[in-house]
Amino acid sequence: MQIIENDKIKEKLYVKKLENGLTMMFMPKKNTMKKFIIYGTNYGSIDNKFVVPGENREVEVPNGVAHYLEHKLFEQENGTNSLDVLTTLGVNANAYTTNDHTAYLFEATENFYEALDELMDYVQHPYFTDENVEKERGIIGQEIMMYDDTPEWKVYLNTLRCMYKDNPINIDITGTKETIAQITKETLYDCYNTFYHPSNMAIVVCGDFEAEEIFNEIEKRLIKNVKNQAEIKRIYPKEQKEIVQDYMEEKMEVSIPLFTIGIKDDVEGLSSKEMIKRHISIQILLSLLIGKSSKLYNKLYEENLLQSAPAMDYEFSKNYGYILIQGQSNNPQKVKEMLITEMEKFKNEGINEEDFNRIKKMLYADYVKSYNSIDNIATDLIMNFFKGISSFDYIEEFSTLSLQDVEYVLKEVFNKEKMVLSVINKK
Repeated sequence: MQIIENDKIKEKLYVKKLENGLTMMFMPKKNTMKKFIIYGTNYGSIDNKFVVPGENREVEVPNGVAHYLEHKLFEQENGTNSLDVLTTLGVNANAYTTNDHTAYLFEATENFYEALDELMDYVQHPYFTDENVEKERGIIGQEIMMYDDTPEWKVYLNTLRCMYKDNPINIDITGTKETIAQITKETLYDCYNTFYHPSNMAIVVCGDFEAEEIFNEIEKRLIKNVKNQAEIKRIYPKEQKEIVQDYMEEKMEVSIPLFTIGIKDDVEGLSSKEMIKRHISIQILLSLLIGKSSKLYNKLYEENLLQSAPAMDYEFSKNYGYILIQGQSNNPQKVKEMLITEMEKFKNEGINEEDFNRIKKMLYADYVKSYNSIDNIATDLIMNFFKGISSFDYIEEFSTLSLQDVEYVLKEVFNKEKMVLSVINKK
């Protein structure tokens, strides 16, 4: 067992890798009533083309399989639904699928080990039949229609389609009605047997436990004698560095137009340390450029171009990265133009060191505070683990990040030629 300590935030992380390849992580939180566990696999919507480990067989599956599989795992051979069983136990259970991983989780104040029995059982024992796969098709079809009618989802997805030509990041996580119509039980078993092997998975627990105790309890519930598996070969198309188009618009039932500004980033060849430094730098730059305390935001607000501070994020994995700035405006194009002007001004005049230090301290404080939430801790740990990153490394990189580092990222990433605008306008 490995023990990783961070003196700055006074936290310990216990890590144990089993012979079958499963990584278990545990962060103790003494005297807390809540306990949180997340069981994840490094398998998401972008993993639709791969070589089956141990074979030369190249498999290409329809879009939406990872999400479909997440839905189907809850259904058990005895006719029960594991989500219902967990709810009856009084725990708050859920699951989600992203572009690069799938996770099953619950939060509990009591009945933790009974809920752990159920979680470990349903994730390790898939039960797919022609009948239950067909039944799910209608349910997921309705979910797809719901997302299609959601302006916030459409404006986001259209942003990705403006930025990415071939990378499967531009596909809807749920797939489409046409692609899910092609999914069979054999498709699901193929993907389950490939991606739900312990060597491609991790478990994170946070709560008032002893490390040996919780690791032993998890190991007792694991399937024994699982054969070792070769590394999964994932096949991704080569993505162009340029954007596809700089503007996309749809009309839907909205009171004020929604917009998302996206900036496509090139992360190829960056180390985990460089990615963390880039991520923190972009967060600082977004706050300086158009955050609530920025001159640009106040100007946009005074001119009635923004009703409230925009939501800002940087999404990245091993083969993609992009900035998102999302909000509501009666003139999204003007918001984009004013943002470009502010970017160029920062590049030409440099960043005020006092402003840089203020924003850096604020973001650092927010990051430290996130360690007060056991669900934030666990979800960040597993998300970063699948990206090849240690969550504690963020703390270290904050202390070494310089103004020069941030100015480099400003010139490297905030490129108007890589910027797109997606708008949902009023009908």
